[in-house]
Amino acid sequence: MIIGASGESDQQIMWTSDYFYKKFDLKRVYYSGYIPISNDNRLPQLGTAVPMLRENRLYQTDWLMRFYGFDVHEIVNNEHPNLDLDIDPKLGWALRNLAHFPVDVNKADKHMLARIPGLGMKSVHKIIQARRFRNLNWEHLQRMGVALNRAKYFLVCASHDFERRDLTGPQLKSLILQNSTSKYQKILSPQMNLFG
Repeated sequence: MIIGASGESDQQIMWTSDYFYKKFDLKRVYYSGYIPISNDNRLPQLGTAVPMLRENRLYQTDWLMRFYGFDVHEIVNNEHPNLDLDIDPKLGWALRNLAHFPVDVNKADKHMLARIPGLGMKSVHKIIQARRFRNLNWEHLQRMGVALNRAKYFLVCASHDFERRDLTGPQLKSLILQNSTSKYQKILSPQMNLFG
């Protein structure tokens, strides 16, 4: 799907993708930011930035739907029609649904572990395997590759360090953004002109 050419919301895009997955049993939907090539006044003007970060967030949302068990309505809906470009969609969902947290990594099922920001499916499988033999603490999680800079606000384990349960969604978002650097930050920076 071409995004950014006609003013569609992320909700419209992802609901369409969800429909394609369910109705036509598609294996994959691709997203591509619109690159202005025409002076047609119905389209974005020449020189308009390509929405690459938005494209990335749509791919992340698609991944959550296909591999993490999220329903499209949980991520984008009438209340939240567009994805937050500052944070990934799973973190955005978690910040809007703090009532589901903290999750105890030593007891939670696979479905709930997969919803913790900072946990990928490989980490979820490692946690499920390892906790059969011992109660997991922060050190164990760190060795498994869990992104504790995000996950520590949404889980509990055998250790009780790092826990901050008194923060609101916007406060947590600010704290997480303040203490992490995004590998996608360069996408927000304008590209230097090769010939200028």
